[in-house]
Amino acid sequence: MLDLYFSPTPNGLKIRLFLEEAGLDHRLLPVRLSAGEQFAPAFLALSPNNKIPAIVDHAPADGGAPLALFESGAILLYLAEKTGHFLPDDFRAREEVRQWLIWQVAGLGPMAGQAGYFRVYADEHVPAAVARYTRELQRLYGVLERRLADREFIAGGAYSIADMACYPWLVPHAAHGQDLAEFPRLASWFQAIAARPATRRVYAGVEDVYARPGPAVATTPEALA
Repeated sequence: MLDLYFSPTPNGLKIRLFLEEAGLDHRLLPVRLSAGEQFAPAFLALSPNNKIPAIVDHAPADGGAPLALFESGAILLYLAEKTGHFLPDDFRAREEVRQWLIWQVAGLGPMAGQAGYFRVYADEHVPAAVARYTRELQRLYGVLERRLADREFIAGGAYSIADMACYPWLVPHAAHGQDLAEFPRLASWFQAIAARPATRRVYAGVEDVYARPGPAVATTPEALA
């Protein structure tokens, strides 16, 4: 059994995508960001950076005591390595997946989160910030568009944790000021991932956090991540 401390933000949804695709037995433990539950001492013991997601694996790969992990990229790598799913065995293909996972964690996610915050949630309209993050996110979409020119999935011939990491950050593309019609290869990839049965299960009933700005969602970049 695996516990997932979860809120339906892109970083939380990444892990749900893996668990659904791999068919892993797990328990969802909601963390209400708007109520500040990410700052509770019990949660901080698992995730010292006070962000979701976090997991506790009660049957860890080393056979020892339950293992707690935080940071979505680290969790995806751990689960993929433990299960042997969505991470290639071939050395070079494996490194290809790793670098695109890190690309998402270091670039796509932070820029999308800032674009969404300044475009929708910021108390004050800051044109320079809106322009900066929208433009940088458009550049990153272009990186994916070129990457997908000759392949079906981001890291090559098979669906991987790189795709799982990127997809949730593209779901709110309109709120982030991006038009997928400008990126036809990326749009085709996006539609293919959206059509996967596991993706449909994960996103069933998930609220669009950009559709209803207000007190139901904490107005910080973290609440959108």
